Amino acid sequence: MNPKISDFGMARMFGGDDNQFNTNRVVGTFGYMSPEYAMEGIFSVKSDVYSFGVLLLEIITGKRAVSFHCHQDSLNIAGYAWRQWNEDKGKELIDPSIRASCSARQVLRCIHIALLCVQDHADERPDIPTVILMLSSDSSSLPNPRPPTLMLRGRSVETSKSSENEQSHSVGTVSMTQVYGR
Repeated sequence: MNPKISDFGMARMFGGDDNQFNTNRVVGTFGYMSPEYAMEGIFSVKSDVYSFGVLLLEIITGKRAVSFHCHQDSLNIAGYAWRQWNEDKGKELIDPSIRASCSARQVLRCIHIALLCVQDHADERPDIPTVILMLSSDSSSLPNPRPPTLMLRGRSVETSKSSENEQSHSVGTVSMTQVYGR
């Protein structure tokens, strides 16, 4: 299996041996786009890993990424999941309709893997064979996910902890255009 991109309409632009492609326009569904594609038009097999992580979070939470809205902070699904995970509230992410019928330990591992898949930088995301290995083995230890760039509606905020009680933020604007066929 050689995944290329998550939006099959763009598959025509990807050559058979290409590992990365740069497009001058961004098309696709914003909630599933990797940061490098949404911001720079660069997509690769690691863009698929990002999209897979978002899909995994959707399955676990029972919420759609494209319509997800955290009432307190306007976080996207990845930002919200990381915050809950970081505050040891990962179990609260589990969709109530499946909570009683699943192993909390296994679902928490899936959340951990999803957070590794939605890392901001493509080189920090696992490749698909590694994701499969992580999902199929309970014994392998997982690296800690890094905090994502928290995508807010219309802007991104990069967070980094500078001290125990302090956070520094940088804000930039992003505009998204949807193109519809006739």
